[in-house]
Amino acid sequence: MKIFFNVFGNKMSVERKGEEWLLYQESDTSIRRRVYDIYIPSEIECDRLAQYLADMYHENATERFPSVEKIKP
Repeated sequence: MKIFFNVFGNKMSVERKGEEWLLYQESDTSIRRRVYDIYIPSEIECDRLAQYLADMYHENATERFPSVEKIKP
């Protein structure tokens, strides 16, 4: 399962592999980079991922991008 988010203007994805969530930075050229400095606890439900990412990245909020939103790939 892969879920895409606009995290305060940055396209990111979260993928469930086994019992863990993996976070990736997405690009417009289809290159993705794993983000290792943010840990998403395995017990977080998929419907709470946007709030969790907002809590982790809230310093990046701007007037133009004030929130984290689930997006289509």
